[in-house]
Amino acid sequence: MISRLCKVSAATLLALGLTAHASAEESRYIVKYKAQTSNAQQGQKADVPAMLRSAINAAKGKVVLPLDAMGAAAFTGDIAAVAALRANPNVEYVEIDQIRSFKSLYNDDAGDPATTQLTPYAIYQSQANQLSLDMANAKRVCVIDSGIAGEVGETGGRNEDFDWTNITGSSDSGTGDWFRDGGPHGTHVAGTVAAADNGFGVIGMAPGNPLHIVKVFNAAGWGYSSDLAKAADECASNGASIISMSLGGGRANRTEESAFDTFTANGGLVVAAAGNDGNTTRSYPAGYESVMMIGANDADNNIAAFSQFPSCRNKGKTKDGYCVEATAGGVNTLSTYPAGGATLATMTVDGAGFASSAMEHSGSASGDTYDFGLGDAVDAGASGKICVISRGDITFYEKVQNCELSGGTGAIIYNNEPGMLYGTLGDTNDTTIPAVGATQEDGPALLASTSAAISIESGDYGYMSGTSMATPGVSGVAALVWSNHPGCSGTDIRNALKATAEDVGAAGKDVYFGYGIVKAKAASDYLTANGCAGQ
Repeated sequence: MISRLCKVSAATLLALGLTAHASAEESRYIVKYKAQTSNAQQGQKADVPAMLRSAINAAKGKVVLPLDAMGAAAFTGDIAAVAALRANPNVEYVEIDQIRSFKSLYNDDAGDPATTQLTPYAIYQSQANQLSLDMANAKRVCVIDSGIAGEVGETGGRNEDFDWTNITGSSDSGTGDWFRDGGPHGTHVAGTVAAADNGFGVIGMAPGNPLHIVKVFNAAGWGYSSDLAKAADECASNGASIISMSLGGGRANRTEESAFDTFTANGGLVVAAAGNDGNTTRSYPAGYESVMMIGANDADNNIAAFSQFPSCRNKGKTKDGYCVEATAGGVNTLSTYPAGGATLATMTVDGAGFASSAMEHSGSASGDTYDFGLGDAVDAGASGKICVISRGDITFYEKVQNCELSGGTGAIIYNNEPGMLYGTLGDTNDTTIPAVGATQEDGPALLASTSAAISIESGDYGYMSGTSMATPGVSGVAALVWSNHPGCSGTDIRNALKATAEDVGAAGKDVYFGYGIVKAKAASDYLTANGCAGQ
C-alpha cells in the first residue's frame, strides 16, 4: 500500500504501511525442501541447499534469496516453475513471498534539543524512568527496519544520540548498508528503544541498550516476508534476544512464521506493530502466535484512532498471540532522526512561545500579524505581515499562496478542530514563505495578537505517530525489564508485561489495548515477587 517515506515535513500522512505494494513483483515465491538424508552415507544429512537450488534451476526459476538455515529459498519464476516445484516429491511447500512495508504518521517536529535532553511522555507513562538498565545483563534488541543513520559528517547521516559502541548491523546487497537509513523511520524506531542518556537530545526506553540493525527495506520502502525470515536468523546469529518490527503486510507466510516461532522457542521475544489502518485487519508478522502484537495509545491513555484491533479469535480458538496484547505511547512520539533530517518549527506571538508544526519552507519571518480570515482571497492589507489564517474551505496551499501574493512574509494556519494542525502544501506547491500550523485553542490569541515570529529549520529530532512508535517502546521496556531478570525467557518477559499492564479502556483484556499499557517497574516487581514463571 505504502512506498518508501520520502517527505519529512509535518503531518505527511504517509506511513507504517501494512499491505502489499502495488508495483511489487508478483512472481516471487518461497520454496521449502523436505529434510533429506544421503543414500550414499546412511544417517548423514544431504546438501539440501544445493539440492534445492538444482530443483529451482530445473524448474526454470531463479534463486533470489537463499534461506539455507531453513532449507528454503526465495525464487522468481512463472506459473509453470511453481507447478514443477510443487510436483517435486522432495518439496514440502511453495508459497507466495508476501510484501512487508512500514508506515508511520509524520507529525509536528520538535524544538531543537541540541543543548538539553527531552524525555518523551511514553517514558513516564510506561514507568521506564523508574527502572534502571543493568548494562552487564543487557539483552540486545534487533531492529528490523529501514536501517539507521550511522555515517559520520553527512547531512542525513549519523545522529550522535546513540552509544555507537553498542550498535552492530547486517548489510545486504539488495537493501544496502545497515548504517544508511532509507528515510528517518529506522533511526526514529532505534532511538525510541535506546537513545542515550547523555544530557542532550532525547532518551530511549532502555538508554544505551545494545542494538543490532537489519535493513530489510529496498529503496522504495518495502521488502518481502523471506527478507524477514532471513533477518530473524541474522538477529539470532548476532546475539539478539529481542526482535522489534515496526512493519507488516497482508496475509500470513509459513516460512516467515516458522522463523519467528524458532526465535521464540529458543528463548527470544518477538514484538511487532498491529498496524495503522484503524480497523480489524490482522497484519503479519504481528498476527502470528509467537509474536507479541502491539497497539498504540496517546499521552492521555486513550487508544490511538489509527491503531488496528483484530479479533482475538483464530480458527475457533481464542489466542493471545493473534490480537493486540499490550500498548505503549505511539502518538506524537519524539525520537531521533538522521542528522538535519527533521524540520523544527518555532513560533513566538507577542513575545510568548506557542506550539507550532512545520508545514513548508525553511526560513524565518517576523512582523505584525494580520487576520487573513480563511485565506481565500488576495488581500493587500497583509503586505509585509504574518498572515493568521483559519483552516477550512480551501487547501493549505491556496491559503499560503494567497498570503504570499498579498505580500505576506509568513503564514500561520490554526486548526478548526481541537489540537494541533499538521499538514503540508502538497507536491505542486510553488510558494516560498515559511508556513506553520497552530492549535485551535491558540486561535483566539493569534487573532488578538499584534506581532509574531515564525521559524522552520532543520534538526536531528522529530515526532512520528503510529504503532511503529509503540512497538519499539514495548521492545525497550522489555529490554529494560529483562536486564534486571536475566534468567527469564522472552516468553516470561512477555507474560510479565501482560500481567502488570495498566488496564485501560474496557475492563479486562480487550481488542484495542489487549491487557493494557505496559509498565516497566510493575513488571520487574512482579518478576521479583513471583519468579520468571509468574503466579
